[in-house]
Amino acid sequence: MSQTGAGYTLSRELTEIPAAVREAPAPVVPEFDGPYTLRVADPDTGDAELVTEWMHRPHLVQTWEQDWPVERRLADMRAQLSGTFSRPCVLEFDYAAAGQPDVGRRDVAYLELYRAARDEISRLYHADPHDMGFHIATADPDLRGRGIISGWLGQMLEAIFAADPDCRRIMVDPDYRNTPMHRAVSKIGCGDLGEFDVRPDRRIRLFARPRSPQDLPAARGWNVP
Repeated sequence: MSQTGAGYTLSRELTEIPAAVREAPAPVVPEFDGPYTLRVADPDTGDAELVTEWMHRPHLVQTWEQDWPVERRLADMRAQLSGTFSRPCVLEFDYAAAGQPDVGRRDVAYLELYRAARDEISRLYHADPHDMGFHIATADPDLRGRGIISGWLGQMLEAIFAADPDCRRIMVDPDYRNTPMHRAVSKIGCGDLGEFDVRPDRRIRLFARPRSPQDLPAARGWNVP
């Protein structure tokens, strides 16, 4: 676990890592043409409060288990931004450009882009220093199944590969109960590596999207005893 800024610990980041992993640059944050905009979250202009409210919604309490007070969200975002392990981001969707002018632009999801070789999931497979990973929290469950988020995820993976030529694969580890996410990432070419207990209180389903077929990793089969 890493400790960053004012003693705040990023619970998933590993500190005992090889030099090649430590020297990999911060995660790329790709740019997109409309109707999507992905921006790095700013904890000092309301994004911490926004994400805090989202994380208290029942569907995200279950799958993210981060119904924290805003003070912890502020500390968590600032810790991510001060290091090179992960980047907190907010996805915006322009409904007007998609034919719904009465709705306009809205923030629709929270993402964390991270270096998978520095994350606890690196214990589950043979990670490369430039591997990327992502977590995504869709703010409104009614958006699921409409193609707004799932349609963009495929674009995001291709944009990450384009922005980081050294990235061989992109990992995603949703909660084992999050079946809508399992279906979404399977549709965009992510291979299913199975379910794992990464901590005694956390069970995930691990997926990988390789840049090319030979880059699909094999799971180690590691579990917390």
